[in-house]
Amino acid sequence: DYNMTPDRHLGAAWIDKCRPDLLITESTYATTIRDSKRCRERDFLKKVHDCVEKGGKVLIPVFALGRAQELCILLESYWDRMNIKVPIYFSLGLTEKANHYYKLFITWTSQKIKKTFVQRNMFEFKHIKPFDRAFIDNPGPMVVFATPGMLHAGLSLQIFKKWAPNELNMVIMPGYCVAGTVGHKILNGARKLELENKQILDVKLSVQYMSFSAHADAKGIMQLISQCEPRNVMLVHGEAAKMDFLKNKIQQEFGIDCYKPANGESVTIETTHNIHVDIPLSLLKREASKTGLLPPDAKRPRVLHGALVMRGNRLQIIDPSQALKEMGVEEHHLRFTSTISIEEEGPGNKVAEKIYQLVKRKLKDFSIHYSSDGSISISDSLLIQVSGDEDETKSVLVSWSHQDEDIGSFLLQLLREDPSLVQAV
Repeated sequence: DYNMTPDRHLGAAWIDKCRPDLLITESTYATTIRDSKRCRERDFLKKVHDCVEKGGKVLIPVFALGRAQELCILLESYWDRMNIKVPIYFSLGLTEKANHYYKLFITWTSQKIKKTFVQRNMFEFKHIKPFDRAFIDNPGPMVVFATPGMLHAGLSLQIFKKWAPNELNMVIMPGYCVAGTVGHKILNGARKLELENKQILDVKLSVQYMSFSAHADAKGIMQLISQCEPRNVMLVHGEAAKMDFLKNKIQQEFGIDCYKPANGESVTIETTHNIHVDIPLSLLKREASKTGLLPPDAKRPRVLHGALVMRGNRLQIIDPSQALKEMGVEEHHLRFTSTISIEEEGPGNKVAEKIYQLVKRKLKDFSIHYSSDGSISISDSLLIQVSGDEDETKSVLVSWSHQDEDIGSFLLQLLREDPSLVQAV
């Protein structure tokens, strides 16, 4: 699921032009193009305000993530601006936990929320309180966000049964409802519902549908396809007739194959498995020598540092320094250095010899050299040096380039924790 329209709490979905063999996309709103989001928000606020002003109760069935937070922020801001005292509640449980995680990962939210976070966290609601089932029969107006969003079970259905017979009340359905659910039935005009105990429920409250769904509409789906340029598209999570319409539109507009398999149906898609890329033998040999394997073991993957260059239709991996030179960019090297202390008497080369033997045991696939000055080099990019007099604390310096961050961190951990060395301080 994704949405190409930015929300109050999350930015719009976005994807690189990655040109995949297959894009699998939802198609919930395959034939729908939504109206202006601002108009929908204004209409939503007016309907809620009018209902509570007349003394009615408003039920908003939502799922725990996404729409709940979006509509909570919308009502919170409006209540603040209009100084409305009518209580707003959200159901305990999932929504409360979801709000907690939104606060915890505030950096993942929209730019506006991140900017105002220092002054005020938008998920610290002043007007919205947790809901207790005992509040269902409370007199007077209120607004309640309750799960689940389709009125098929749970608290939202329980509240709906209580409030449905009162024409002052209102239910606002902000998202998609599957056929057969209570939400789908009332949106299609049902005014009498048969409940599980054969009782008939008269639906007298106002039923409103306002699409605040987290799903992309037809325009958003086409926008995503345009962004990532796939070779094939597969539609899922939709209704067959609407998917047929969207499938034809995708094939006409983009000239690519589009599939809409039914549940359990298999689809075979032809793809190009191999991409031909040229690489100089000198670069291969140099990269292989870093791990001490000449020739490299074909069965074991190895990291290769290079720059991918496209010249016309030809792809080539070249030495990064050559690529920088061709672009006229100066090369910079970033190194990390860390020092640990070891309490051990005796000459420094004795400690260095211990470390050398330890590293040789642990990094068997790497080229390791031990110099006469007591320094140890690994694949020409990592360095270990031991310094200190015979009766002093020995300092062990570990230095590595940013490309070797993983192995550098591994060495530090190894030197700190290996029992063959004296405890580091």
